[in-house]
Amino acid sequence: MWARKGPWKKIRRHNDAVYSPPCSTCQKAKKWLDAKGVSYTDRHIKEQNPSYEELKEWYEKSGLPLKKFFNTSGLLYKSMNLKEKLPAMTEEEQLRLLASDGMLVKRPILVKGDKVLTGFKEADWEKMV
Repeated sequence: MWARKGPWKKIRRHNDAVYSPPCSTCQKAKKWLDAKGVSYTDRHIKEQNPSYEELKEWYEKSGLPLKKFFNTSGLLYKSMNLKEKLPAMTEEEQLRLLASDGMLVKRPILVKGDKVLTGFKEADWEKMV
């Protein structure tokens, strides 16, 4: 059961979950949130791709290397040969590329205030929520 439905909103008082429905890791993360009774707003990454501005904000808040925001196991990432191309790209070019297609973005992404996590590691999510 979703905590909230509807258009994406920046809600700082609880968690924002960015996901892809077919993604098994995303399904596991959402089940975990539901089981913990955590309130969150859901966002389908393919239908509502994060903007350049959102990705830049999340990247800066996360403290993670920008490569952690790329879905390195995805078919699009591989077909574009990004493993070879990313090192030569600027940060802005990488963020613009991520904003061009949600399938390039690592998921799930959990955003809570000034904290951002990519991927689902239960221990990390437990600390954040």
